[in-house]
Amino acid sequence: MTDPRPRALVTGASRGIGAAIARALAPTHDVLLGGRDARSLEALARDLPGKARPWVVDLAHPGKIAGATADIGRLDVLVHNAAVAEPGTIADASPEVWQRVFAVNLFSAAELTRLLLPSLRQGRGHVVLINAGSGLRIKSNRGPYAASKYALRAFADALQAEEKPYGVRVTSIHPGPTDTDLQRKAAERAGQEYRPDQFLRPESVAAVVANAVRAPADATVTDAVID
Repeated sequence: MTDPRPRALVTGASRGIGAAIARALAPTHDVLLGGRDARSLEALARDLPGKARPWVVDLAHPGKIAGATADIGRLDVLVHNAAVAEPGTIADASPEVWQRVFAVNLFSAAELTRLLLPSLRQGRGHVVLINAGSGLRIKSNRGPYAASKYALRAFADALQAEEKPYGVRVTSIHPGPTDTDLQRKAAERAGQEYRPDQFLRPESVAAVVANAVRAPADATVTDAVID
């Protein structure tokens, strides 16, 4: 009997970078498509090769993640892509804004990783965290988002150090501005013309992720900055 295809879970997979990552991994992995929009996830699953299926969960509530992971079983790749951004100054950011941003961008990633580490350790798996340029360089009016991404980078560094003895690889990806709904909405709020050709394509980010995942077992891409 041949070995089963490896399995990957991609959060925020209903659109944008997450959907592109799912498409890039699907030729070699069975993909669990994480997100809230069941209809979009089901449509994507039908378009992918292998055994792709939706994994519907609201990561804004990290305390509810445990129940959603109960039937995942074997896992080889975990891609944390889900994120929210609420632009604004620190002077205007309420505690609720900070809580919403950190719940999705950091707390859910930490809890999902914790719950799935036994499976990842067993398969000497790979955790990929989609960070951002804001996780390396602070810009005004993005305080909560940037703070969550800096914290995600620290989480990834700690995870790398702790899980290396177990054979789990950890990669942080820092894309520059990418053609996504977040960028479109930011342009609309600023009253600016939106030109997709000024941004990275989601498929370009996904290609870097796929290359990191498919690197030889003795090589780990620990960090990648995409401009």
